[in-house]
Amino acid sequence: MRNKIFLPIAGICSLLLVLASCKKDSHAVAPDPFYEVTVDGLTATFTNKSTHATSYKWDFGDGSSSTDSSPVHTYPGKGKYVPTLYATGTGGTIREASTVLHISKGSSIKLDDNTLSDWDTVTHNVVIGGVDAGNFIKAKYDYDGNNVYVYFEQHAAKADGNIYDMYIDADNNPLTGYLTNDIPGGAYDVLLEGTIFDGWLDPYYHSGDQNSFGGYAAQSLSEFYTVGAYQESGGVLKFEFALKRSKIRGLTGQGLRIGVQVAKNDWTATIGYSPDVHTASFFLDMSE
Repeated sequence: MRNKIFLPIAGICSLLLVLASCKKDSHAVAPDPFYEVTVDGLTATFTNKSTHATSYKWDFGDGSSSTDSSPVHTYPGKGKYVPTLYATGTGGTIREASTVLHISKGSSIKLDDNTLSDWDTVTHNVVIGGVDAGNFIKAKYDYDGNNVYVYFEQHAAKADGNIYDMYIDADNNPLTGYLTNDIPGGAYDVLLEGTIFDGWLDPYYHSGDQNSFGGYAAQSLSEFYTVGAYQESGGVLKFEFALKRSKIRGLTGQGLRIGVQVAKNDWTATIGYSPDVHTASFFLDMSE
């Protein structure tokens, strides 16, 4: 009789142990990897929002890795990268999440830092004024994935209200755009005209007769440029601004030609050129 009683009890205990084990295993929830990423030039900031994970490993897609929860990583150059997050849960289960990043050339130029000192790092893409530049001393250009950055240095004052005509050959097609002997070397399908300051810079696109300035038609573009810092000292005006590439037709390409004329505020005389008058426009190579 004792044996008959003992065996069912042992079986019940074994069953309880199995059930307890299953219940314990059911608490090992698999990790749910998730993250957000912001890109500034070549630098990506990863914000980890995963749940049910105890450790992480990042493969940035360029041969480097990290075990930080939310790392910041600088890529070696522009290109397409696929960063992957591997999240490990309490039971050792690993889950992964990936995305595709398109990294563009970075720029040291910041328009919100209230200084022009960052332009000291731009030693290429510089146009020095010559004997036929008028009031232009220097122009510099830089770019990143979002903007084309511009720096002008002139014998001028902001209060002069000088009017700028910026001729841009954005598509590098000699069969489209305005042709002018004052600024040879390009067929200018985009014209930006205004004082640049005080919110006045009007965009125009050219079509039709390439020898007619009247082929320019006004465009309705908003928030396509941003003015940064400016300095005035000893009769010299220095200032910076940026053109948003996505807002202006053709600025998303591999390069552009640009030439600038400066007129008095009443258009009675042209007082500056960059490059010099009758000199080929400057080509900003954006293919690197």
